[in-house]
Amino acid sequence: MKIIHVVGARPNFIKIASILRACEKTRKIQSILVHTGQHYTENMSSAFFEALDIPTPDINLRVGSGSHAQQTAEVMKCFEPVVLRHNPDAVLVVGDVNSTVACALVAAKLSVKTIHVEAGLRSFDRTMPEEINRILTDAISDILFVTEPSGVANLKREGIDGAKVHFVGNVMIDTLELYRRKAANSDILNNLNVRAKEYVVVTLHRPSNVDQHKALPRIVNALAEIQKEMTVVFSAHPRTVKNLALSGLMERLEHLPNILLIKPLVYLNFLKLMSESKLVITDSGGIQEETTILGIPCLTVRENTERPITITEGTNVLVGTDTNGILNGYRESLSTPKLHARPRLWDGKACERIVRILLNSLQRK
Repeated sequence: MKIIHVVGARPNFIKIASILRACEKTRKIQSILVHTGQHYTENMSSAFFEALDIPTPDINLRVGSGSHAQQTAEVMKCFEPVVLRHNPDAVLVVGDVNSTVACALVAAKLSVKTIHVEAGLRSFDRTMPEEINRILTDAISDILFVTEPSGVANLKREGIDGAKVHFVGNVMIDTLELYRRKAANSDILNNLNVRAKEYVVVTLHRPSNVDQHKALPRIVNALAEIQKEMTVVFSAHPRTVKNLALSGLMERLEHLPNILLIKPLVYLNFLKLMSESKLVITDSGGIQEETTILGIPCLTVRENTERPITITEGTNVLVGTDTNGILNGYRESLSTPKLHARPRLWDGKACERIVRILLNSLQRK
């Protein structure tokens, strides 16, 4: 059985690592890894492959950046010849980035079975490009693997055939559990000169936060207050850095004594940094999930989340982008930590379930 696996952005790399490993164990699946090149800087791309023991991609489309339309179109144009040349039994896509929907569309139009890992998640906010990607990818996929019960309910509501839907757990947690012990040996805290439980980690990348002139200053105002009490380690996405500079906020951040601006880290270093933090402030869906398993308080600077289980069972709190809302969430999380639990099937074995279902479904057809 031949499956083309598609990755394009940092979260995809983390998820695909465990999927590839599980496929290889069966000795019944030939995996072809295609990297679209949607994230193309060293720390956002090739370094992740090395850290997660992912083999060098068989094919790199090198599409680079661009508008959503440009990037999606370029991935489709470059990916179609790959599918025609390799004639796979299926194309597997993960997550909700532009590469996900682009490659799913190509596969569907070529009548190749399409597999979506992390299906069914919904923020119910169609101003988010990722929400459009999720809805479209799920609508055209043949096999949908779901991480949490809300995903099953969402797909049922949208009329997706229940026979296509499989609640298997979270592949990102498979990777976290596999590398947790190895990450513990990272020297990143020493390298950054920070001490465990004495710093806050920040990541921002959503367009609604970093591309909008209203949200970004409010978030920076909150960070300026927090750094008066605790070191803030701000792992800044390249687009975030660009917009901080254009808005004049970068100069302000650089003059705040307890804000440490760093480039995105490779996975093991970031996992260590997050694991030893006092609190995480983010707009990343994956980090909401990871902090839930790590037991680290998480403030999500958004008005909604497509991962509600991280709120109902995990450590996540939605605080919006208002300065006071972020600060109130920060103080409350430190004074009264949330009770939390490990969500069902987030046990490090999601990929094993996925492979069993794929072998059964694809061989039967």
